[in-house]
Amino acid sequence: MTTPTKNQKAKIFIVDDHPVLRQGIKQLINIEEDMVFSGEAGNAKEALLGIEKKNPDLVIVDISLEGTSGLELTKSIIAKQPKALVLIVSMYDEAIYVERVLKAGAKGYLMKREAGDHIIKAIRKVLAGDIYVSEQWKDKLMNKVMGRGTTKNESFTVALSDRELEVLQLIGQGHSTRQIASELFVSTKTIESHYANIKNKLDLKNSHELIQYAVKWCLSEK
Repeated sequence: MTTPTKNQKAKIFIVDDHPVLRQGIKQLINIEEDMVFSGEAGNAKEALLGIEKKNPDLVIVDISLEGTSGLELTKSIIAKQPKALVLIVSMYDEAIYVERVLKAGAKGYLMKREAGDHIIKAIRKVLAGDIYVSEQWKDKLMNKVMGRGTTKNESFTVALSDRELEVLQLIGQGHSTRQIASELFVSTKTIESHYANIKNKLDLKNSHELIQYAVKWCLSEK
């Protein structure tokens, strides 16, 4: 990816499995004089092919994608192009994913419910070489640095691996073990191993408690 010059429009590529949302962001981008929509994809495979072909200046990525999560996609993009600029737009609260996506190489995190008002500001900030997160999360980060503790959600997200968090999310959305294995392209035994690790890390006694926890968590993040 190359940084646009002063007289060039920044090319923005969108990865989201909801066509309506992609269209909405596309319209917001195209009315700006300094940026232009350059392509879109509904999943990780299409995204990697499209990004290689279009060579955008910035990629907007959703966390929830079929097959490979937006977090894993971000890692793949950065692995191929270390200087790539990735902005995550997600329905999930920043406390769940923001530290993970920044560690993966993304340069910003914006919640979908705020995208309509802040997406252009976030894009410009990332293009300028800065990190974009909400003012609320900046405050949380400051409290964390000052040792004022973490929330329950924040503590468990530290305990779970990226893949375990993805599996927990799919459990909460009602997917069966076989469905999760199929979506993540792994064996059911691998998913069962993730179940065991999640239960151990979250101090859950059995699969029933795991499902209850996952569903409540997913509902609390909507």
